[in-house]
Amino acid sequence: MAAYQPSGPVYRQAGTIVTEHTFTVPLDHGQPDGEQIEVFAREVAAAGAAPGPARGPEPKPWLLYLQGGPGFGALRPSGRDSWLDRALDDFRVLLLDQRGTGRSTPASRHTLARLVTPQAQAGYLAHFRADSIVRDAELIRRELAGDEPWSVLGQSFGGFCTVSYLSLAPDGVREAFITGGLPGLAATADDVYRLTYPIVAERNQRHYARYPRDADRARDIARYLASHEVVMPDGGRLTVPAFQCLGRQLGASTGSDTLHYLLEDAFAGGVLTDSFLAQVAAELSFAPAPLYALLHEACYAQRSATRWAADRIQAEFPEFDPAAAVDGDIPLLFTGEMIYPWMFGTDPVLRPLRDAAEELAAREDWPPLYDPGRLAANAVPAAAAVYFEDMYVPAELSLPTARAIRGLRPWVTNEYQHDGLRVSNGAVLSRVAALARGAA
Repeated sequence: MAAYQPSGPVYRQAGTIVTEHTFTVPLDHGQPDGEQIEVFAREVAAAGAAPGPARGPEPKPWLLYLQGGPGFGALRPSGRDSWLDRALDDFRVLLLDQRGTGRSTPASRHTLARLVTPQAQAGYLAHFRADSIVRDAELIRRELAGDEPWSVLGQSFGGFCTVSYLSLAPDGVREAFITGGLPGLAATADDVYRLTYPIVAERNQRHYARYPRDADRARDIARYLASHEVVMPDGGRLTVPAFQCLGRQLGASTGSDTLHYLLEDAFAGGVLTDSFLAQVAAELSFAPAPLYALLHEACYAQRSATRWAADRIQAEFPEFDPAAAVDGDIPLLFTGEMIYPWMFGTDPVLRPLRDAAEELAAREDWPPLYDPGRLAANAVPAAAAVYFEDMYVPAELSLPTARAIRGLRPWVTNEYQHDGLRVSNGAVLSRVAALARGAA
């Protein structure tokens, strides 16, 4: 069982009481007495509740929040902001820094350096997928809630984890809410990218229709990068393919606007400005989340290797070839939520992990993440927001999964993009919770 340290600090924010928790869990849940790591979680309760784990005779039930990613720490709250305002009406919320992220034992170029071979580093990183995150959550639940199941909210990759939870430990879940995160149960990384590249291409077309001058601006930047060696303030190299990766913004509700404002003043005196390069570096660097690059494709892997799927599948969509814009007059197409092997050569925080990334891409013995039989017999009330035009999690994969999970009620909408949970001020959470409870 996880070693719970109840003496973490307690502090107040606007309308909330926050309690910090640290747990010790096995790196490999198959070897509970082996190497241990720490997992951090932040409890947020509405102001007026007693601080700490004791809540009096009628405490509010727990809601575990599983962050999108993979590889990002949980929401850093500031009072009752965003969807928390709605959640705190019903719950005390546990914001989990999934293993390797945030204040949990980090997995980075610095900490992985103690593992002297790429094989050892890859073997370590193989324990940082959804199945391990779920098993961490179960140990933590027993410490905080005893035998009581808790509600789970999974956003994006957190939704993938939630489906793994329903597969591996459904007795720990009282109700499941998923937003933009229903995975294809048997979909490979190849399947995902064959669906997402056309969506990204269409999102480019929308962007250029809204901001027609951006087509020339993006082409001019690409041509400059093709003929100059450009180093960003963080030491990373800005190449044309790296510049294309700014398209990952296009899947967010205001991402097209953000990209436009970035492009509109890229040049001064015929060179790329320091301001532009600093903003691009902040957007492209994997310093905040190296696990995102290392495990992004692995989060789809089940009993087969990914072999750099995004890179291979891009060849099937030649319109994304930057040469078409650099050497011709067609608009440059930005890419999306794809990870490429060249990133481990251009980003300073990834370079030391290049060989480990190759090992992960070639790894074949990934265990299954989902249990279709158990999901078909699911008894946990569940609902999911499926964003019909989601650029990251295709509805073509989510809808069959919604049908495959017994009792799950989907809400299919084009009212929101992938970040609907964050930008809707609780409306998405309210709708999904009502669906799961049969009230909508």
